[in-house]
Amino acid sequence: MLAAFTIEGGKITSLLQLSAAMIVFGGTFGATFLSFPMREMRSFIKIISLAFGKNKLEPHELIPQLVRYAEKARKEGLLALEADVAEAGDEFLQKGMQMVSDGIDMNTVREMLETELSFIASRHAASFGILEAMGGYAPTMGIIGTVMGLISVLSNLQDPSSLGPHIATAFVATLYGVWTANLLWLPLGMKLKRKSEEEILVRELMLAGILSIQAGDNPQIVEEKLKSYLSPSMRLALQKEE
Repeated sequence: MLAAFTIEGGKITSLLQLSAAMIVFGGTFGATFLSFPMREMRSFIKIISLAFGKNKLEPHELIPQLVRYAEKARKEGLLALEADVAEAGDEFLQKGMQMVSDGIDMNTVREMLETELSFIASRHAASFGILEAMGGYAPTMGIIGTVMGLISVLSNLQDPSSLGPHIATAFVATLYGVWTANLLWLPLGMKLKRKSEEEILVRELMLAGILSIQAGDNPQIVEEKLKSYLSPSMRLALQKEE
């Protein structure tokens, strides 16, 4: 985009306007802080870092672990799984395995884990909702900055030759607003939303595996059930690992 701008004769320095940046970024953050509770906004930096992080668990890496649990449960009983709880590697999986080894009713296990899953999804929605809100506010703040700049220009018409440059400067605010919304906040929000969907998928796979183990399903049946959660590429990766 910057290259195309310079090809048409534009100067990069003409896009650097401190006042426009103050209005757009300050207004966007201000509106967002008013929209969300402070406890959610405190984790803003963490939210940004999560968008660039990697999920700890991959679905195709989790299936062999659950199949091993199923084999052990078939041979030694559900109580034997208690020794594997601490090594499960995930709090959600640990909780489910602990309830299974404790002999808690299957419906109760399902209900408790589904409730926790819904709250995880709710927390994730609040996180990427912040970025989506910023993507909505930024263009509006850009328009506000442009209108403010035009008011300043039109209030001082003594020098008509300066109108062009001042009007161009006023429109930089609109550019900042649209640019940050569509190349920063909305893409980050979408990226975080996709990562949330991937994490929820892993938790759903865990839930299916835990309930299948508790039901006493054959390990091969457990594996086939869990493979239905995988994309073709993940199934291929699983086959290579086997």
